Amino acid sequence: MEQLMRNFFLFLSKNKTLTKLAKKYGLRFGAARFVAGTDIDSAAKKIKKINQDGYVVTVDHLGEFVDNEREARESAEECIHAIHTIANQKLDSQLSLKLTSMGLDISHELVMENMHRILEAGKEHNVTVTIDMEDYERYEKTIRIFKELKQKYENLGTVLQAYLYRVEEDIEDLNTYNPYLRLVKGAYKESPEVAYPNKKDVDETYKKIIKQNILLGNYTAVATHDEEIIAYVKELEKEHQLSRDQFEFQMLYGIRLDLQKKLLEEGYTMRVYVPYGKDWYGYNMRRLAERPANVMFVLKGVFKK
Repeated sequence: MEQLMRNFFLFLSKNKTLTKLAKKYGLRFGAARFVAGTDIDSAAKKIKKINQDGYVVTVDHLGEFVDNEREARESAEECIHAIHTIANQKLDSQLSLKLTSMGLDISHELVMENMHRILEAGKEHNVTVTIDMEDYERYEKTIRIFKELKQKYENLGTVLQAYLYRVEEDIEDLNTYNPYLRLVKGAYKESPEVAYPNKKDVDETYKKIIKQNILLGNYTAVATHDEEIIAYVKELEKEHQLSRDQFEFQMLYGIRLDLQKKLLEEGYTMRVYVPYGKDWYGYNMRRLAERPANVMFVLKGVFKK
């Protein structure tokens, strides 16, 4: 049943008609639990409070299905505006973005132009930028762009997904770039030709790549709400006498606040992934796919309207 619900919400996440409707009607139907607002000013107020509570942040201006140059440039301007807001308000925050919102599906020249402008702003204000990984169709392009940009910009990270068969090879391949990597299980529906279909295999690979990347000496962001994985990282820390400045935990805004607080109190770096923007629909559907228990929060939101 859980797998059926996951597939259902992943299917909905790709529906362009529903995406347009969601933009029109705002943060309704429970989305406000997972999205910090429609603009950076409203998100900044929440980030400041999160910082005051002791957490660090990565902020993400949501955007999907960008298929024209104007929207891609607008998305890039929004990212630059977010970096300036982080700097001006002295927020302890990084920036995350998707290359499709920068024009990945339009042209290589456009996405690179936008990324150079964003990374220059990030360099000027000492704000790290992380390229979120998307579906497998765009995986190879994303890796190539990361490698190209990393040769010029230190303040750049990317994401690798444990459910892909190739992920261990990619970590070895990227090691020469001294990468800052966020490691995740993976939130897209992929073919069994490229990704593990079984949760058990994904979990085991996730543990392998966390250990692999940390022991290679690369800074590792473990992005999970899975308590078993968190316990595994703590065991690694003891076994290999890891310094806590080698890794951090990351969790999504609005999810497992109890666990976020526990890790913070234990002295770990706890980074909250804070999304904002009008294009929240696809992101929200993937959160429901990842954890069906979140459906209850959405249903409560619907009945409150």
